[in-house]
Amino acid sequence: MPKPQVLLTRRIPSAALATLEASCDVDRNDEGPLAPAALVARLHGKDGVICVLTDAMTRDVMASAPTLKVVSNIAVGYNNIDVGAAHELGIVVTNTPDVLTEATAELTWALVLDVTRRITEGDRLARRGDWKGWALDFMLGTELRGKQLGVVGYGRIGRAVAARARAAGMLIAYWDPVFGGESITLDRLLSTSDVVALHCPLTPETKHLIDQAALARMKRSAYLVNTSRGPVIDEAALAWALKNRIISGAALDVYEEEPKIHPDLMTLENVVLCPHLGSATTETRTAMADLAVRNTIAVLSGQPAITPVEA
Repeated sequence: MPKPQVLLTRRIPSAALATLEASCDVDRNDEGPLAPAALVARLHGKDGVICVLTDAMTRDVMASAPTLKVVSNIAVGYNNIDVGAAHELGIVVTNTPDVLTEATAELTWALVLDVTRRITEGDRLARRGDWKGWALDFMLGTELRGKQLGVVGYGRIGRAVAARARAAGMLIAYWDPVFGGESITLDRLLSTSDVVALHCPLTPETKHLIDQAALARMKRSAYLVNTSRGPVIDEAALAWALKNRIISGAALDVYEEEPKIHPDLMTLENVVLCPHLGSATTETRTAMADLAVRNTIAVLSGQPAITPVEA
């Protein structure tokens, strides 16, 4: 019996690849992102695809491959996939929840410490040769103990970040736009929090959730951290808020039009810019790829998906 045909849109760790190749014939793309036309061409005759968040799995793309049975996303978010269309076409969609929670929470906490203690800003200054020596009032940052962390999106990652903040002596407020859980309203969270951390999925309701009006409600001493999805923030509004000191600073791991970053953000000292490293540890990226592979093999062998995405 011939093996199922699977398109792999990006390189994955060798152990996960070996597992996939033992069960499937694999069409490997090692040349970077596939343009939509190239993606359609490579999907011809495929039973499954293992993709990443930059692969736009639209209705038209999936409908072009009538043999397609499973789309396995190597990410917890799946806003790159038209899940409703996939289900209408009889295609199973899977993602990789749980395995990236701790890595993303660690990166979030690193960004909180970085922006509040001005670490990256200080690194740039030192490398320029502008450090003139110790001074009592030089590059003062903000302590976190006793301050409030406002968590927008209180799922696995939001709760993991909150646990780290509690260990540092912070108070926690949270609001969840998807599941409706809250300890405080969003307006109150924005106006009272010293650090606001975004952990919500990207949906039509959360796009530009943090706009000029939301930023204007924040404390002038507050910091904004985003490790969720870039379009949750209106980047032009954020640049305005940072330039005019409406808030004290921001730390970003995700952007509206990755890998492009709003040019005004690139010129500002009070923003930390990280190149989408939330889950970027060897352990986590390996676990994500392994889970995507196991999801693909399960579906193509007639078994239920391990971590299906519901319509």
